[in-house]
Amino acid sequence: MTDTLEVVQSKTTTKLNKKESYPVKKMLIICSKGKLEDVYAALVMANGALMEGIEAKMFFTFFGLEALTKKYADNLHTGTTGNPALMHGVPDMIKGLPGFESLASYMMRKEMDKLEIPHVTEFFQMIEAGGGEIYACRLAADMFHLKKEDFVPEVKDIITVGDMYALAEGQGTQIIFI
Repeated sequence: MTDTLEVVQSKTTTKLNKKESYPVKKMLIICSKGKLEDVYAALVMANGALMEGIEAKMFFTFFGLEALTKKYADNLHTGTTGNPALMHGVPDMIKGLPGFESLASYMMRKEMDKLEIPHVTEFFQMIEAGGGEIYACRLAADMFHLKKEDFVPEVKDIITVGDMYALAEGQGTQIIFI
């Protein structure tokens, strides 16, 4: 048994050592959801990558586009129904009542303010200032009748999915889909 364990540990160590020789150099973060918690997950990962010296590019598609709009960027809501991690013990039927989503969003923003977490538009500014790039999806923008002037100024361009894949070119690129 000990010999088997040593072999497994040896193989694991080899894999870890090989992984270390190919560090992450670039992150492509795709955000397809417009809920507060999903958008913040993408923003925190992009900003964290930049702080670690990793190139970061963001691509917002479908409902994620709402986060890029001037109208809604700082007014996103949190998902309440179907979210078992939100307010344990509160039934989804209650979470779906009118006004509950607004209340939960207000409470979440209040806690984020206490922690001095930047608002969405501030995060976009930080990401751009750190060398990150933010893109909107052409198909989704056309589908929702959105133009470049509808988006926050940090949106570099509205691009196709093919263009988005071109952003990921190169060794050491990781793609995260939210």
